[in-house]
Amino acid sequence: MHGHATSASHASHVKQPPPETRPPKPDFRSYAASSLGYALFATRWLQAPLYFGLVAAQGVYVYKFFNELWHLIQHIVSGQADETMVMLAVLKLVDVVMIANLLIMVIVGGYETFVSRIGLQGHRDQPEWLSHVNSNVLKVKLATAIVGISSVHLLQMFVDVAHTSQHALLWGTVIHMAFILSAAILAYMSGPMESAAGNHDVGGHPAAGAGPAPAPPAETAATEPAGAALPEPAPAASAPAAAPAVRPETVPAQATGSPSVREGSSAESRIRAAGFPARKTLEDFDDEHQRAFDWETITRLGALDFVEDRRNAVFLGPPGTGKTHLAVALGIRACQAGHEVAFATATEWVDRLAAAQAAGRLGEELARLDRHTVLVIDEIGYVPFSPDETRLLFRLVSHRYERASTIVTSDKPLAQWTETFGDGPVTYALLDRLVHHADVISLKGDSFRLRDHDLAGRR
Repeated sequence: MHGHATSASHASHVKQPPPETRPPKPDFRSYAASSLGYALFATRWLQAPLYFGLVAAQGVYVYKFFNELWHLIQHIVSGQADETMVMLAVLKLVDVVMIANLLIMVIVGGYETFVSRIGLQGHRDQPEWLSHVNSNVLKVKLATAIVGISSVHLLQMFVDVAHTSQHALLWGTVIHMAFILSAAILAYMSGPMESAAGNHDVGGHPAAGAGPAPAPPAETAATEPAGAALPEPAPAASAPAAAPAVRPETVPAQATGSPSVREGSSAESRIRAAGFPARKTLEDFDDEHQRAFDWETITRLGALDFVEDRRNAVFLGPPGTGKTHLAVALGIRACQAGHEVAFATATEWVDRLAAAQAAGRLGEELARLDRHTVLVIDEIGYVPFSPDETRLLFRLVSHRYERASTIVTSDKPLAQWTETFGDGPVTYALLDRLVHHADVISLKGDSFRLRDHDLAGRR
């Protein structure tokens, strides 16, 4: 009894935590609503069998195509086919192919939009429209395909006009015009819908594929002594959201606003905004003049896993061995996968950063570049940099370290970068951050630009 009394007395003297410090009670209503939402979202998988059913339907059309083709060949071989019959048979084949194309758009685009991502980013056969597919794009694509199919049917009627009634021709034409009108209305309405989605992104939701938005304050760069040690990047949570991406060559660095977000709504506009000097693809790369080439690493980079992992890619080799080609090709693939990319030579990047520093907004400029998940720095090594310019390029590489991907090309081995940047601690710090998480690819071969010229014979 005494022990129990002591325990009770001790318990009565224990201070209870004030109400404001007690852990909040779990909100079971919020938990139930969240669970219900996840359950409802999971029901999208009920649609998966429907798409596999459409795959089976596509197999039926494959059978129908070859069946029609076989009958056409039989009639031609037996001499029973006239010009009208051949034309009608070919139109039937075209009709089957167009319906199969419609099916594949519904299967791939619909599954990607409403069920789950297929993960085709970086695949060499990825359709252009799939990189920016959404419900509006899919509806317009389907409406256009239906208009094409209707055109083939109407053409069949006119080719076989001797066996087609005037009533059928009239209604066929009316129905075809109705399809055209509905497709035009869908295409017209998809523009405002897409712009509204872009404005929603500007209101506070980051664009897909955009990297984090941390940045050191602008005054840090403006007041930093020339010889002072450069600080490490600030933590990601301490900086404001980055401004929209801009094209370095044509748009002033201070330009901001929604146009760049709207331009990023398609792969083609992202490619144009990146500032690539030309269109290049990995498939077009000519490795015949290479003495050694690591296609396995290039293929892995082409899958764009390095972008998701925020790693870098460094291409080293003599002039004309295809370094810029590979950098541009990877940049274009990143654009097609929904990433924002910016391309410029090392000299151009230094000039841009120097202008920002002179205006006292270097930190702001570095933050703006965070919107580019891939940054291409071309032609390091051709032009030597002063110590101040080296520090600027270090700031760029250091700011993106483990935050976003950087692709670099250089005609010099890494051990000779001191010839470009100087033999100092900033150069080694730049290299340290650049190659820590990077694939370094060395290209060995003669310049493809000079392979048809005999330079040895010119004295």
